[in-house]
Amino acid sequence: MSTRAHDSISLFSGTANPGLAAEIADYLSLPLGAIDVNRFADGEIHVMINESVRGKDVYVVQSLCRPVNDTVMELLVIVDALRRASARSITAVLPYYAYGRQDRQPRPRTPITAKLLADLITTSGVERILAMDLHANQIQGFFDVPFDHLYATPVLCGAMKKEVGTEPERCVIVSPDTGGVERARQYGKRVRAGIAIIDKRRPRPNVAEVMHVIGDVEGKDAFIVDDMIDTAGTLCSAAAALKRKGARRVLAFATHGLLNGPAAQRIMDSEISEVYVTNTIPVDPIAINCPKINVLSVGKTIGETIRRVHGYSSVSSLWAEEEARGGASAADG
Repeated sequence: MSTRAHDSISLFSGTANPGLAAEIADYLSLPLGAIDVNRFADGEIHVMINESVRGKDVYVVQSLCRPVNDTVMELLVIVDALRRASARSITAVLPYYAYGRQDRQPRPRTPITAKLLADLITTSGVERILAMDLHANQIQGFFDVPFDHLYATPVLCGAMKKEVGTEPERCVIVSPDTGGVERARQYGKRVRAGIAIIDKRRPRPNVAEVMHVIGDVEGKDAFIVDDMIDTAGTLCSAAAALKRKGARRVLAFATHGLLNGPAAQRIMDSEISEVYVTNTIPVDPIAINCPKINVLSVGKTIGETIRRVHGYSSVSSLWAEEEARGGASAADG
């Protein structure tokens, strides 16, 4: 990035994922902006921007992860402070977008909270969004500002190709539900493997009942791909079903490792051999200590996207370049 570009950009981080923000700053050769985020005794958030941002293009990195409502409110307060400090533009960099599972009304008298959150963010003063692997693509349409949808596919494919080795015919990409078939197809195309689908029912949140495995998995390495792993109940049930159908090994690849509650222990006790997630969300120390869980970095991917957005370069070409490299650079992180 040129000296002139450096002078016109500032990068700030909330408290949700400072490690990833530091990686992004390092990639861009930028210092993180000086900011204090404090809380009053009753939990109210207070922010102080400790450097001038007048006339600058500001990027705020904040994963909307646990505690979700606190990190959301923190983002809104930071953006308001930057707007009142006369920043020229404000871009919210959201490695993980919360409330993405509430993107529609599955039954009467329920909210569409993903849309509500989009309205809150844009009303606060955000003029552009960068987010990674939304739970549902239509969430992009909830925003009335430019939206760049980033993908962790190249990063996860780098690890996946190492597991595939020279035998793609011995592997199968598994979608944990019908809604993830397109995602599975994309991974299958990259690693030249077939796909299978788990047919399941979800009677209530965080509870899923695996019904059938659609596709040939016998004697193959089954790679389950998803956008997130929450409590890992669905994942472990799917792994057990795949093993019953004769899968040789079961591995899981997901962008967002929420890994809440009993997730790490469930994975440890399950039929799963390896789990790969990225650092869009700080991984819980208990999960980090689980030998089956591997964390990959998306810092370079997000950093390069910011560089291109700030330099008015093509962002979509980034994914074509990553695909041409076969995900090799993705595995570096």
